[in-house]
Amino acid sequence: MSGEKNYECLRLGNQMCFPLYAASREIVSRYKAPLDEIGLTYTQYITMLVVWEHNVISVKDIGKLLYLDSGTLTPLLKKLEQKGYIERKRDSSDERLLNVSLTEEGLALRDKALEVPEKVACTIDLAPEEVSFLCRILHKLIGEKE
Repeated sequence: MSGEKNYECLRLGNQMCFPLYAASREIVSRYKAPLDEIGLTYTQYITMLVVWEHNVISVKDIGKLLYLDSGTLTPLLKKLEQKGYIERKRDSSDERLLNVSLTEEGLALRDKALEVPEKVACTIDLAPEEVSFLCRILHKLIGEKE
């Protein structure tokens, strides 16, 4: 019968979104144990990665880099500030900007975090070149240059 619809495109196994979603959840779950050891959640960890990389960065720029809105970012930054890892201060040249900077404790935490990537990598059954390829593809997918 002509005009019959092909629903093959609606099979879960044919969706790009599902393996990405499932893999993301799986990878984040593998960070839990090493991050528990240093007292951070995954979202706190990726936020600290950005601050470690930049030393001083605006809240707006953190949000852009992490794809997080201010409703998520504000309580996260408050928690990191309460833990003593960061300071939030208004920019001296533009009061509208709120900057985040590292404290001594935040800098010391970076040393503790050095083992996290290796601990997670040991749980993933991919060769280094496969990881590199996957990262390139994922960065391309989200429109970022490496």
